[in-house]
Amino acid sequence: MESNKKYWKGLEELQKTPEFVENNKNEFSEDLPIEEVLNGAGLSTATPRRDFLKALGFGLGAVSLAACQKAPVIKSIPYLVKPEEVVPGIPNYYVSTFNGQSILVKTREGRPIKIEGNPAGLLGNGGTDAQAQASVLDLYDVSKLRGPKLNGANARWSSVDSFVRGELNKIQAGGKKIRIVSSTVNSPSTKSVVADFVAKYPNTKHINIDAVSYTGIIKANGNSFGKAVLPRYRFDNADVIVSFDADFLGTWITPEEYTKQWVSNRNAKSLASKKMSRHIQFETGMSLTGTNADSRIPVKPSEAGLAVVALYNAITGTVLPGTQPLSNNVIADKAVKLAAKELVAAKGRALVVAGSNDVSTQIIVNAINSALGSYGTTIDLDNPSNQYLGNDAEIVEFVAEMNRGEVDAVFFLNTNPAYDYINPKAFTDALAKVKLKVSFSDREDETASLCNVIAINHNYLESWGDQNAFEGYYSVVQPTINPVNDSRQAEESLLTWIDAPVKDYYQYVRTGWEKTVLAATGKTWKDVLQTGFIFTGAKPASAYTFNFDLSPVVASVVNQSKTLAKDIELQVYESVSMRDGKHANNAFLQELPDPVSKVTWDNYVSIAPKFAEKIGVTEFDLVEVKAANGYSVVLPVLVQPGQAQGTVSIAVGYGRTKAGKAGNNVGKNAYPFITLSNGTKQYTSTVTISKTGDTYELAQTQTHHSFEGRNIIRETTFKEYAKNPGAGSGKKIDSKEYDLWNDHDKPGHNWVMAIDLNACTGCGSCIVACNVENNVPVVGRDEVRRRREMHWLRIDRYYSFVEEGKSLSEESEINNLENLDNVTVVHQPMLCQHCDHAPCETVCPVLATVHSSDGLNHMAYNRCVGTRYCANNCPYKVRRFNWFNYWNDSRFDNYLNNEFTQLVLNPDVTTRFRGVMEKCSMCIQRIQAGRLTAKIEKRKLKDGEIKMACQQACTANAIIFGDANDPDSEVSKALKNERTYYVLEELNVQPGVGYQVKVRNTVEA
Repeated sequence: MESNKKYWKGLEELQKTPEFVENNKNEFSEDLPIEEVLNGAGLSTATPRRDFLKALGFGLGAVSLAACQKAPVIKSIPYLVKPEEVVPGIPNYYVSTFNGQSILVKTREGRPIKIEGNPAGLLGNGGTDAQAQASVLDLYDVSKLRGPKLNGANARWSSVDSFVRGELNKIQAGGKKIRIVSSTVNSPSTKSVVADFVAKYPNTKHINIDAVSYTGIIKANGNSFGKAVLPRYRFDNADVIVSFDADFLGTWITPEEYTKQWVSNRNAKSLASKKMSRHIQFETGMSLTGTNADSRIPVKPSEAGLAVVALYNAITGTVLPGTQPLSNNVIADKAVKLAAKELVAAKGRALVVAGSNDVSTQIIVNAINSALGSYGTTIDLDNPSNQYLGNDAEIVEFVAEMNRGEVDAVFFLNTNPAYDYINPKAFTDALAKVKLKVSFSDREDETASLCNVIAINHNYLESWGDQNAFEGYYSVVQPTINPVNDSRQAEESLLTWIDAPVKDYYQYVRTGWEKTVLAATGKTWKDVLQTGFIFTGAKPASAYTFNFDLSPVVASVVNQSKTLAKDIELQVYESVSMRDGKHANNAFLQELPDPVSKVTWDNYVSIAPKFAEKIGVTEFDLVEVKAANGYSVVLPVLVQPGQAQGTVSIAVGYGRTKAGKAGNNVGKNAYPFITLSNGTKQYTSTVTISKTGDTYELAQTQTHHSFEGRNIIRETTFKEYAKNPGAGSGKKIDSKEYDLWNDHDKPGHNWVMAIDLNACTGCGSCIVACNVENNVPVVGRDEVRRRREMHWLRIDRYYSFVEEGKSLSEESEINNLENLDNVTVVHQPMLCQHCDHAPCETVCPVLATVHSSDGLNHMAYNRCVGTRYCANNCPYKVRRFNWFNYWNDSRFDNYLNNEFTQLVLNPDVTTRFRGVMEKCSMCIQRIQAGRLTAKIEKRKLKDGEIKMACQQACTANAIIFGDANDPDSEVSKALKNERTYYVLEELNVQPGVGYQVKVRNTVEA
């Protein structure tokens, strides 16, 4: 009998013992402020795993407690009296809005951990883009300020308020100008606050600026039709689409809305009715939209405007004065004529769009669409988009005002012109002449660091507000957690500084809605908080007649073409992952591979293979790119098939210097390459390129350039599909099979997946969704270079072209560089195939990977000893090995390794540790949750009730998950489709993921 055992009645008695009190003092010092504790101060370093768990628990309590009081939290308290609506272990969902799109925010015990699209929303089809999926990480960003700053020092809000009020009163008395500079504001409530501020200080002007501008389209519509608006484009109403450098599936205006529309005429449902739209893309660099086009034609920026003019001539049968032929690009010239025939044949259901910000080019595009009868059908000017309202001329005038000493106060809201203005030095020099400079940034970014007041703003997940993305569509922003830091909403700060009668912004927003939108619709405030938005209905879309003189317009286009054609032509563009750079400190986005190049963590100079050979550069060479304005950067070369000859492309959004630990000094800033012409930003210019003699290896997630003739990607044309729905799917070898495996019984469910290659655009939103849902860590640039990225889901990109009757898919060698100008691309999501005859299971010596009775390949992490036999035996190469403790190791260039940021972790999924193999689990936690819900409600599971994270994030509905044992399930029907095939099915591993053949509606000569 053991005599040294000690017994106690409860934890209350234990926590009073001297040993517990002493240990508690050693672990957490009461003298430390909470922000230092959350950053790791006072934690023991002897046992990292225990410290991580304790810090996670403490941080959780601190954030939860922050939701109950405004004062700084010093001590954590037990979770004894829980809020009525919170049940531990059960998620809560709240509606909110991100960039105009209605979303659902999943919270666990008071922590937002996942973003989903609102299934009833009008923009995203229930899906989201990568920025929305990754945005939850920004809430816990340790690079954010903990409180406001005044003249470079930490300050109390009362001191900030007193200082700003005093300065504003002095400025108002002196008659100097006050400016509020923001990115596009489409929030009715924010506009009302600004109006109240202007009423108090009449010398105030609100300036909308956007880092990436659409001023050219807005001005062109003003000139053409007297309506200076950004239209709503209806790709779902278009049978023929012609795009000139408009990446509408990736970055142009509202990609999620356009993806939903574009796919509706190309998915399985559309193909079943023998209907498919035709999409022709003219562009300089290979964009996401270009990779999905039926026909893609590379053109230089100097040729794009001429091609638009040539298209107008071909459609109308006229020749505009001053027209220049595309004599140096025979393929483009021929393609323009073919596109004109297609567009005319689809009159009334045709659409032409251009990504150019040049007013003249957009006016000609308007003339084309008018001739095609597109207004009122595929283009809607009566229900315009409010996503981008910036005016390029206003920011230029603002800089001039500051230089003249006319401005004494400026407020920056959600904008960072010290980084993204076309001439950052001119801006910062002018800003130095302003007395009161206030930034509402949440961190000391490039602009905020130049201000004497930083009134830190809430994260959108901590905010009340609203947005009006397009005419009649009003969505609400509501907080899902109380402020983590001592921040204050920017609108509330403005109301405080004007001594408004209502300073509580929640009450301000609610009152505004009840007086306007709700009064007109008969809805209540509670209705809005439940549905997330109100749509008051669309106005009838009218047809518009074009009567503008095109002679001076054509002359302007031709002159610009001549200017650009003098040297190497540069195109500046937005990347799908980084966009304009606002979220540069988000490690999930930095490690998201570019859909085309598969590069992470850097931008680069894209050059066509043949042109690279001509100028004597090779991949990863560091080159200096210098523009006519004197600005230059040194960047590595990426040899990119499909890039137009004589051109280079560089992405903006990189080169941040004060973004935070993850985003600082990643890539180079390309914004200063942008020029100004006729009052609008131009994203093309001429440059010179010179080698530096050094090299820099880019971190790419896909560098294996061939697949040894295996029939992984299967394509067909719409013409062939119309004759035979099974065209291109291939046939299984008709021979006797010998199995090394026994068949698995699946008496209950058989979970499988179907992926439609015709719907998948390759955007990568599913990758980020998988990362967030399953606690997949980022590993940093150096580890990606070593091929050690941890993504459970990847999207493989395959190039192909026809050479002597053989496609690139059949040839492992590329013999003719000229063929790489006209490559086509297919995107293929690749994840664990959950094979019924899984080769990984037979080689695991410890049974860490086993097959379940419902068709899934499971991983028991605690059993895994890291032999990596399973990864070597997997033909799909979808298993990931933890070389290091990526989640909790400060050696890696990410910020996911601190205790505070780890509050984003999904508690339903364990984090994996060093030496363990991991891979896609088919979101087993979601399957279990769905089954448990059905069991509690004493019913059968409903088809579609369980959605994978990747499936739910996909706007294109390219991924379908479900039970193959249910013949009426959506996935069963999809897998019975004639286009269905299985990757490497000849190996007889019997994968549980079926793919549907890619169909292209190619333009026939």
